[in-house]
Amino acid sequence: MSSAVPRLAVVAAGAMGAAVAKRLTSFGCTVYTNLDGRSEATRKRAQDAGMIDLPVDELVLKSDWILSILPPRDAVSFAEKIQQAAAKHGSALPSPQTFVDCNAVNPETVKRIAGLFSGTSIEFVDAGIIGGPPKGDENPTFYASAKDVKILDEFTALSKYGLKVSPMKGEGAGVGDASALKMSYAGITKGTTGLYTTMVLAAHASSPATADALMRELQMSQPILLDRLVKTVPPMLPKAYRWIGEMEEIAGFVGGSEGDVYRGIAKVYERIEKSIAGDQEDIATLTNFVKKAKESR
Repeated sequence: MSSAVPRLAVVAAGAMGAAVAKRLTSFGCTVYTNLDGRSEATRKRAQDAGMIDLPVDELVLKSDWILSILPPRDAVSFAEKIQQAAAKHGSALPSPQTFVDCNAVNPETVKRIAGLFSGTSIEFVDAGIIGGPPKGDENPTFYASAKDVKILDEFTALSKYGLKVSPMKGEGAGVGDASALKMSYAGITKGTTGLYTTMVLAAHASSPATADALMRELQMSQPILLDRLVKTVPPMLPKAYRWIGEMEEIAGFVGGSEGDVYRGIAKVYERIEKSIAGDQEDIATLTNFVKKAKESR
């Protein structure tokens, strides 16, 4: 890899992508994106992050690294779009050029994406982001795995431009392992948030008195669990629509009938999404439960 400051594409300019781009531009990197069909809010985020909007064909021609940070449902189609654009330009592409899938997809999905670039000049890194968008001194960790250790080391070297990269090396490590880690971690963290949500709603459906009794019992016998519920449920609400696909990917990762646990949690997040767009009754139930829990401390 050249010692020159890298040129990167970050797609899309969502909350995570734009924050990652802003961190990179603050370290002097040039960051491209594609804003076709995006909202004014997304365009504003991209502008604030110093991202440069380019058509996909031009983005492919100018980027040393292409970071895909998208909802899980869009991961494969975006990779296909990049592969098709790259095929049209051949030797005109930067060399080396690496596609980094940073999405919450299961190992089989990421291996399918990696396969799109097999036999091409484009290298591939599997990355799983754990943590919230970069802010101040806080950075998420990009856990990364790859078939080629040299490419993995080059991605890890982007740490000098503000990314926190943790390479996964050792026996058996390769494409799919970073995604497996992301699935395992999110299955615990976002999975338990889904369980909290499910049982609060179920208790309230029995009666508001049942929900109040649940809150008091948790406070007496499981204060750590209640504290976790209070901290994780409110920030989940506006993100629930994004977590539906992630839970479905985790279900595929777990496999078998055990994966049905996460298909159920996906339905819970779908219910929250519908409540936000509709009567908001579930939102009110959860918000009031959290409010009472805080007031009773």
